[in-house]
Amino acid sequence: MRRKPIGLLTAEDLRLLLGQDVGAPILLPRALAMLEHDPLCEGDLYPGDLLASTLRIPPSHWHARPDHLERLERVLAALDTTAEDFDFLLREPIAKFREQLGS
Repeated sequence: MRRKPIGLLTAEDLRLLLGQDVGAPILLPRALAMLEHDPLCEGDLYPGDLLASTLRIPPSHWHARPDHLERLERVLAALDTTAEDFDFLLREPIAKFREQLGS
């Protein structure tokens, strides 16, 4: 995947790379664009798996890139919290993300 053009990376590719903390400064804008289009965008695991990987990016990145944090906050605000698997799959990662950022 490291040789694949960024524009051709799928949600699954981004989920894997971001989950391994590979290239967040470069890959995050593409992931955020996908999430802005569909907050529950999914790779191969479950609805919202790309978002879950994005939420695990270290707080230092978000503090250094407030524009990325702003975009992510808009994605989180757009989430349908009544979705079937929201509580089980995303509520805890979102809470942990906000706790780590101190927000």
